[in-house]
Amino acid sequence: MVSERGLDVLKVIVQDYVASREPVGSKSIVERHSFGVSAATIRNDMALLEEEELIVAPHTSSGRVPTDKGYRLFVDQLADLRPLTAAQRQAIEAFLGQSVDLDDVLARTVRLLSQLTQQVALVQYPSLSRSRVRHIELVPLSASRVMTVFITDSGRVEQRILEVAVAVDVEFLGELRGRLNAALGGRGLAEAATMLAQLHQQFPPAQQPIVRLVTTSLVEQVAANRQDKLVMAGTANLVRTEDDFSGSIFPVLEAIEEQVTLLKLFSEMAVDQTGAPLSHGVSVSIGRENAEFGLGETSVLTSGYGASGGSLARLGVLGPIRMDYSNNMAAVRAVARYLTRLLGEE
Repeated sequence: MVSERGLDVLKVIVQDYVASREPVGSKSIVERHSFGVSAATIRNDMALLEEEELIVAPHTSSGRVPTDKGYRLFVDQLADLRPLTAAQRQAIEAFLGQSVDLDDVLARTVRLLSQLTQQVALVQYPSLSRSRVRHIELVPLSASRVMTVFITDSGRVEQRILEVAVAVDVEFLGELRGRLNAALGGRGLAEAATMLAQLHQQFPPAQQPIVRLVTTSLVEQVAANRQDKLVMAGTANLVRTEDDFSGSIFPVLEAIEEQVTLLKLFSEMAVDQTGAPLSHGVSVSIGRENAEFGLGETSVLTSGYGASGGSLARLGVLGPIRMDYSNNMAAVRAVARYLTRLLGEE
């Protein structure tokens, strides 16, 4: 059982080690922090922490560093997150507020988050499996070219350009657009795909070829993006902290290139230790907790954000276990909340 002062000692060991990357000794703790007790007393506290496998001596020096278990206890004991500065909050609002569409806002999100945390930033696209059709647009580009635009309620916009065999009848294209939106507006994607595959049967034989061409394109636009995907930025931040990894950093770089693996980790982190779903809280997975994903020397921090269609996806950061958890958790939470608000306004 760790005493209250023992927890405070662990806290300063984590904070000092994160700041300096140097093992922390009892003498430096007494000099830097106001515990009001002797170095000998602090050494006793550190001995108890070591017995609990919360800290360890990396070599023969008197200093100690946190273990994965120690970081876990530290994170679990964080009562308050360090608030972002007014300048940081304004930067989030200004930078993300300039976005022109969902792709742009998510690309901006990972760039901003990697800058705020100096870690690898990840954001998951809202799941199209939960999305519904918001609008379909058919745009004549020339006598033989039509652009199909497919828009979901989660903000995703997909477009394709079709080459048609006969001259485009602009009036019929407008009629087809109206019938498509009347039939599919507000429907889930799976249902929409089924209806699109059969829609050509409702038209005269002479019009069926162009209808089939358009609906086939729309079905492909739905199917092409049914799988979840991630946007990533800040890999260079991981390389800059290479000394925090034992051996080569390349296995970690290879692991984060596997989107399926990261998405599975995100999915597992969407539920906390008690099994309760998380929304805008921050979930943290540390060191050995990530070993099955090939990320046993990293920590991953994630938070949920909601898209305008009500779907929930996740964003977060990945970096070495030695990281500034308080600052990074605050940044992840703040960006997730702003992204939810921004997408909800669209």
